[in-house]
Amino acid sequence: MSMVAGQERPDEDAFRAEVVAWLDQHAPRDDADAMVGSLGLSEPGALERYLTKAKAWQRTKYDHGWAAPGWPVADGGRGLPPNLAAIWREEEGKRNITSVIFTVSVGMAGPVLLNHGTAAQRQRFIDPMLRGDEVWCQLFSEPDAGSDLAALRTSAVRDGDQFIVNGQKVWSSGAHYSQWGILLARTNWDVPKHRGITFFVVDMASPGIEVRPLRQITGAAEFNEVYFHDVAIPVANVVGQVDGGWGPTMTTLTHERTVIGRRPTKASVAELAALAAHHGRGADPLVRQQLARVHTQMEVIRWLGARTRARLSQGGEPGPESSVMKVAMATLVSCVGDLGVQLQGAAGMLGKPDAADDGKWVTNFLAQWGFRIAGGTDEIQRNTIGERVLGLPGEPRLDKDVPFRDIPR
Repeated sequence: MSMVAGQERPDEDAFRAEVVAWLDQHAPRDDADAMVGSLGLSEPGALERYLTKAKAWQRTKYDHGWAAPGWPVADGGRGLPPNLAAIWREEEGKRNITSVIFTVSVGMAGPVLLNHGTAAQRQRFIDPMLRGDEVWCQLFSEPDAGSDLAALRTSAVRDGDQFIVNGQKVWSSGAHYSQWGILLARTNWDVPKHRGITFFVVDMASPGIEVRPLRQITGAAEFNEVYFHDVAIPVANVVGQVDGGWGPTMTTLTHERTVIGRRPTKASVAELAALAAHHGRGADPLVRQQLARVHTQMEVIRWLGARTRARLSQGGEPGPESSVMKVAMATLVSCVGDLGVQLQGAAGMLGKPDAADDGKWVTNFLAQWGFRIAGGTDEIQRNTIGERVLGLPGEPRLDKDVPFRDIPR
């Protein structure tokens, strides 16, 4: 199931031509605001322009049936097999398009609702999500839980037909402009930590929610702290079972890691080679070796993606190999960021407006640590790979079978 041009099956080759023709007609190839919501600096008015363009592009895809090509037709998709849906993502990813804000919506919240949501939840949320009318955020991480997501302490207490939520979340991308969030909260403190968590859908306009943007080292403010002060969430907004939220959580995280692993990088080997030549280092054997390393990592990620698509085409779900892809992408982003700055020498320390390529390389360098954390830290992913892929002995987990309230804080 090769994705290499010229080596595809006839149906894949024809489909790719169809996708390219449609994108050529409807999609901008170079949108200056495309990165504002993630890695770019947020100049006055830039975020508003970004959101407007992103929603317009999502609506264009929706109107032409491309909002979620791999989803079932009954849920607003095209019902495409994984190999063809992957070709769509690949070609769309080649365009500099404002679409990152729907990563949580269509890439994570949507699959969870399709797999674990009720018919009423799917009817209410799926269509506005695909149209781009409603943006979603993820409310999982907490300051005191660190990499151990199951140690979360945001509480949800049942009160009639609603839950009352109190606590704090952090690193919530896009929470400051999202209409809905997927939230994890502890509903049972007398069982082991993984068994007392409930998965909620929460209206971000609910009274008692406070969103505080976090200014990043890149100058952007993509992430947020989110505080919950006696926030009421209807019981109807529980996804899955009360106390049974770990299943939907793993669905979310698996899709998140897959999304991160297949996210196109914003720099190519050719661009890095041109940067090296510009600074007189194109013939340096050590530089050439680093360029070869970047190229090799890109090829490894491409083939890992092909392996995941093969699994999906056989009716499976993304498995622990998504952790391999996530670590591979984080490693690649780090190498690109380091090399892009290194090639410039002292000039690599400059920022906008003096930096090369409008600050692209220094931004890549500074943003690399976000990739190492997103979707589960590299260290946690390596544990998953060791245990679930390589079959190595598990890490000691002394609190796994202890009631959560008895675990020392």
